[in-house]
Formats: sequence, C-alpha cells, structure tokens
Amino acid sequence: MTDQSTNLPERLGIIGSGTIACGLARLASAHGEIALYARSEASAERARDRLGEDCTAEVVTELEELSEATFIVEAVVEAADAKLEAYRQIDPLLGEDTILTSSTSSLSITALAESSLRADRFAGFHLFNPVERMKLIELVYPPSASEETRRRVQALCEALGKTGVEVLDTPGFVVNRLLFPYLFDAVRFMEQSGLEPSAIDTCMRSGAGHPLGPLALLDLVGIDVSIAIGESIGAEVPRRLYAMAEEGRLGRKVKAGFLDYG
Repeated sequence: MTDQSTNLPERLGIIGSGTIACGLARLASAHGEIALYARSEASAERARDRLGEDCTAEVVTELEELSEATFIVEAVVEAADAKLEAYRQIDPLLGEDTILTSSTSSLSITALAESSLRADRFAGFHLFNPVERMKLIELVYPPSASEETRRRVQALCEALGKTGVEVLDTPGFVVNRLLFPYLFDAVRFMEQSGLEPSAIDTCMRSGAGHPLGPLALLDLVGIDVSIAIGESIGAEVPRRLYAMAEEGRLGRKVKAGFLDYG
C-alpha cells in the first residue's frame, strides 16, 4: 500500500475475498486507497470480477501487502479457527497501533479479542449485505478495548457514510438475534402451507413493507451462512436448510436456493 491523499481517517486493509469483503472494498475505494487480501490467485480473480473495473481497490495474495494498514477488517469464513489463524498470520506484520476488527455476524467478540494479540485494539465491525446500501454497522467492543479504539472505529464508520451502533456482545448481536428466528419461521410456514417461496415473499414485501421477502433474504445471506448463524444464536434451524446445503443450493451466490437466479 502506497501513500495517497484520502478522506478516510485510516489506511484500510481487508482480509477475505467474499461478498462482504468485496462490498466493503467497493464502498471504501471511493474514499481512499484499499488493499484486499485473497488467499489464492483463483480467489483473487473471483474478487476482481466481483469488484468490477471501476473499483480501485488493490487485490493482493500476500499478507505483507497489508503491513502499512492502520485498520484491518477481517471478513473470512464464519469459523473461529479460521479467524484466529488469520490473526496469527497478520499480527506480526502490523504496526503497534493498528486496529484489528472482525466482521463476524455471530461469534463472541470478547473471545476473539482475547485470542488475538491486540485485545485493546480489537472490535466487532458487523457489516450487512449489500454493504454499499445498508447503512448500519453493528459495533461490538470487548471489555479490553481502549477509548482510542472506540473513537477510531466510530470515525471510520462515519467516513464510510455508515451509522455505527454499539451493541452487546451477545450471540447474533441485535439484528441477527431478532431476524433469523423470523426467517426460519418463514421456511417452516412454507412447508406447512405448501405456498411457493415467491408467494410468501410477495406477501411480506407488499403487506409488511419489507424490501426483500424472507426466503429471498435467506438466499442473499447464503444458506450455509444462515445455518451457521442459526446454530450460533441457539435458534431451531429448519431441516430444509440442511438438505439444501447438502444439495449445494446455497442461495444467490450459486444462483440456486429457494429461488432460481439463472
């Protein structure tokens, strides 16, 4: 990462190349210089395709390319072991004051912070998909987080045009804790009623004013991710979702879920 005039208060590095990581890179690159790390060249090529030609974010395959970052957002798979391995690899490369954050949607921020090597400079930075459109970022701080860490995290939210709301470090935080029982209930109701997914979604869009129906939203989040979130918050995950995951019907990202996207 090289010096460049920017209106971001931090040099932002992103670990991960999935939907959330690429969404953040597209958004942030309009405000400054961004580097996104992908663990393989194949992942990097997919990320470049997702970012599009107009995005100026740099996609790299060497973690050393993030060494000048002052603010890291980790957005790897929703598994504690994978996240902790990412922290172990990146920490020796970072400056002493660099802040490390996780975009986890369900894991304990306190546990992740305590397992990292910079617990006072750690925070949860839960973004929502699609990142460019969703205004909220749930901010979660471990007890060890310093006031300076809180100030800098909030300042980055504001620079990105987002609303940062501090929430408790509880499974699912606020949004997912309340949202996913509703989404899972929609799956069960679909099976009980025999209604088509599109019919249920149309009712909730037109009758409740939701921008996206519950089954389309599960497809957008990803069936596999939805299962992981449901298990982490102690919700009863419908068997239908496990069957869909086994079939590879993981939602919009593979163009097949409750709805077809081909």
